[in-house]
Amino acid sequence: MHITLIRHAEPEWVKDGLNVDNPPLTERGFEQAELLAESLRNEHFDQILVSPLLRAQQTAQPLLAQAGRVGQTADWLEEIRNPIWHGTPVEKAEEAYRSERSRPSEDRWEGLEGGEPVRDFVARINWGCADFLRSNGLERKSSSLPVWTGDRDERRIALVAHAGTNSVTICHLLGLDPTPWEWERFVIGHASTSSVMSLALSDGVTFSLTRLSNVEHLPAEHRTF
Repeated sequence: MHITLIRHAEPEWVKDGLNVDNPPLTERGFEQAELLAESLRNEHFDQILVSPLLRAQQTAQPLLAQAGRVGQTADWLEEIRNPIWHGTPVEKAEEAYRSERSRPSEDRWEGLEGGEPVRDFVARINWGCADFLRSNGLERKSSSLPVWTGDRDERRIALVAHAGTNSVTICHLLGLDPTPWEWERFVIGHASTSSVMSLALSDGVTFSLTRLSNVEHLPAEHRTF
């Protein structure tokens, strides 16, 4: 199995000095999405799963149009749920993030006040990823090692999602313990691609990270984070 994890293109988090919930892409973001699709023109995907959030849906559209298919919206790929800041001054979100980063490490599992706790987000993505693998014939062994049993095939799957979602998914596949700062442990650019491939073992399969945050398809002025 070959899994390509795509992060959405640049979103318009702030408009006229106000926070935007579930934002659309910026003009540059739409250009990034087109360049991303062009870079994947020769790739075949057996499945393309897309987060329900607007920025991921808009990023996926050029890729889906190019492939002549309809994507599958996968609710488990939704990014961590922030507090409802829509229409509030941008300083409100900036101060909340500053306050969150100043906490002791263990306290950061609580996440932003009024938002989804990071521990709940990680559990949600781990459950969704496990269910996704199960639906593709892979069942985690009852072992301390990240080993799955089941079908060994060449399916190619694209996940169009978010920095946090993709980071936790990579940790799940590699068997890495999560942290409350996955967005910063794996620095993943907008409209980037990361790749994870299954590796055959004598008693099952595990996964290898073969590429992280590839943005070679984007010119320098289009590389954002």
